Amino acid sequence: MSVGNIQRVVVRGTNWVGDSVMTVPALRALRRLLPDAKITLATRPSAKGIFSEVDFIDDVLVYDRRNAFSVVSQVREWRRREFDLAVLFQNAFEAALIPFLAGVPVRLGYATESRQALLTHPVPLPDWRSSKHEVFYYLYLVTALEQFLSGTSTVCEADPDISLPISEARQAEAIQLLRSYGVDEEKSVVALCSGSINSRAKCWPAESYAALADRLMDQHRQVLLIGSRDELDVSNEVTSRMRNKPIVLTGKTTLDQITAVLGKVDLVVTNDTGPAHIAAALGCPTIVIFGPTNPLTTRPFSFKAEIIRHPPDCAPCMLRDCPIDHRCMTAITVDEVFEHAQALLKRASFAKTVRTVCDSVA
Repeated sequence: MSVGNIQRVVVRGTNWVGDSVMTVPALRALRRLLPDAKITLATRPSAKGIFSEVDFIDDVLVYDRRNAFSVVSQVREWRRREFDLAVLFQNAFEAALIPFLAGVPVRLGYATESRQALLTHPVPLPDWRSSKHEVFYYLYLVTALEQFLSGTSTVCEADPDISLPISEARQAEAIQLLRSYGVDEEKSVVALCSGSINSRAKCWPAESYAALADRLMDQHRQVLLIGSRDELDVSNEVTSRMRNKPIVLTGKTTLDQITAVLGKVDLVVTNDTGPAHIAAALGCPTIVIFGPTNPLTTRPFSFKAEIIRHPPDCAPCMLRDCPIDHRCMTAITVDEVFEHAQALLKRASFAKTVRTVCDSVA
């Protein structure tokens, strides 16, 4: 097996939206390593919209795991496509079982979940995993693949590029969507993501988001509440505690749509969840409120993303529910977040003015 005779590659993507964004530099590195191969990304339906316009993969294979038969169906599809190589970003046992049963001849992934026997090329977990960003955790697999194929490790020498493209057509659709909800393009727009699908402990209190939204709207900012259908209860609670009326997009958009929308707003304030990573990858100024999770490894990989965090002794605990008083989140005040938001909005307004002047001169 060499670079030249690998024609069909399948990458098993991660399960969560934020994690999927963090695999983007590794996917770009894989494309550089295998420029002539057809690369298929197998991912959950929730993450498909992230990769709809990227140029570093050729195809998206949706894996909607609902029951045991879903695994059988996926095995059949992988076998039908006759992949030469499977690269597994997902760490679960099942992620290695599918290519094993499908007969993919080369199967590379981390040696986790007692799945070494299912992999032709098991990669030991790096000892630095808890001290470096997750971006490098996925890049390390591509480096290992290059070592196996050619004995070199040059493909990952480039700076990690996590940026996501949004076509002019999708930008236009996002503008039309915002107009349909009454958004004025001449005024600044702030998107708030107050929920989190996989962890209640990640959530800054709804009353804090409500107070922040009111203060922003008192400053004549337009506020969008965003999130998935599963986060609608939280958005409704935020709305019920507000004096003003925000625009609620929670549960009303696809991931494709909200990704394009986040490319048009002036600021995103969010918990440590998917939209934080999407917004940062789009170059949007982003404030991420951190509590139980570790920003060293999972903060958005962008200089335009700021984190606010006041960790107590128990943080990062990585728990999904706080067993005590949620002090990591309640320690973060509305005043503090509002001040950060004002600073980023002023900076964004200045940058927009400079671009307008430069465009007019050009």
